Amino acid sequence: MFFSDLFRLTTSSLLAYRMRSFLTGLGIAIGIAAVILLTSIGEGLHQFVLTEFNQFGTNIIGIQPGKTQTHGASVGVFGSVRPLSIEDAEALRHVPGVEYVTSVVQGNAEIRANGKSRRVTVYGVGAEFPQAFNLAVQVGNSLPAEDPTHSRPFVVLGAKVRNELFGTGNPLGGYLHIGGVRYRVIGVMEPKGQVLGFDLDDTVFIPVDRGLELFNRTGVMEIDVTYPDNVSADSVERGVRRILTARHGQDDYTVISQEKAMEVLGSVLNVITFAVGALGGISLLVGGVGILTIMTMAVSERTGEIGLLRALGAKEHQVLTLFLGEAILLSAAGGLAGLVFGIGIAQGLHILFPALPVYTPVFFAVLAEASAVVIGLIAGVMPARRAARLDPIEALRTE
Repeated sequence: MFFSDLFRLTTSSLLAYRMRSFLTGLGIAIGIAAVILLTSIGEGLHQFVLTEFNQFGTNIIGIQPGKTQTHGASVGVFGSVRPLSIEDAEALRHVPGVEYVTSVVQGNAEIRANGKSRRVTVYGVGAEFPQAFNLAVQVGNSLPAEDPTHSRPFVVLGAKVRNELFGTGNPLGGYLHIGGVRYRVIGVMEPKGQVLGFDLDDTVFIPVDRGLELFNRTGVMEIDVTYPDNVSADSVERGVRRILTARHGQDDYTVISQEKAMEVLGSVLNVITFAVGALGGISLLVGGVGILTIMTMAVSERTGEIGLLRALGAKEHQVLTLFLGEAILLSAAGGLAGLVFGIGIAQGLHILFPALPVYTPVFFAVLAEASAVVIGLIAGVMPARRAARLDPIEALRTE
């Protein structure tokens, strides 16, 4: 049997039973569309979260006061937590491989300027905060590098704060009251927008020692150190632990590597994407059951045709190929329709809800179509084998 004859027989059979073929392909199409839609949303969220985190770079190590792990030792003097200080941050500059070091303290406070007032997020930071977190100053200068324990009352505004308090005027050299203390405006940050729900434009930045005084804190909330690409994160982390343990006399802090946190986060998001895709795959399995049912019915209805083909000299493997071809063609056509349908719905949702991240990798599309073909092949094996093994004489007698 030539390939052209096989293709003609396969397509003619599908066209002869248009409604049945349509409904069978529809089952596969719905399954593929569900897989594509759910994985597109899952992968879109995956890419969105990773992109948000990567805005600040991945070569960051954060140090926070206190331990996140539970130990079996008794509490008391040896279980007390020593706050992280500005002096600790300065000591970490001696760690080999460290590029930038910045202390951070954060809170909410009322600010006043030009007869206007509102509450915003106030960051007390070190002079290297913009370099450490890939932030840029749009107008003026960032906080100067001076004695971090005796800083002058300078403030750098977020873009939104600048627009609301100073409008289109030049804020540089102006004054801003934060918690009753007057600060001189020396710069405005470039617009950054929201990052993981935090509006970085609706903030102001002051020296870290001023932040400690403003929020009445004895220690900073976090110390962040960065390192260049050619330096190992593990070596920097070991250096950080060595210096802080020597200064504190105990391991009463938590070191969080951005690189390792991203690896864990990526693994979790991959599992979520796979789980979401697996839920859509249930619909695909239902479509496979539909193909199995329809092909079994087709064998029963076309027993006489099978007997005639065998009587004319068709071999068992040729009849097997014929019915497997029908199953594969049905699943492939349904898979293609499902791809178009699923991608169309995903993009339509993104248009209707721009905040919803949607991303359909080519790999997922190819994998979904391949899965449809494989399911069609598996579902068609049993009916095709039954058709191929029919006795020609007995099959003709049923006509």
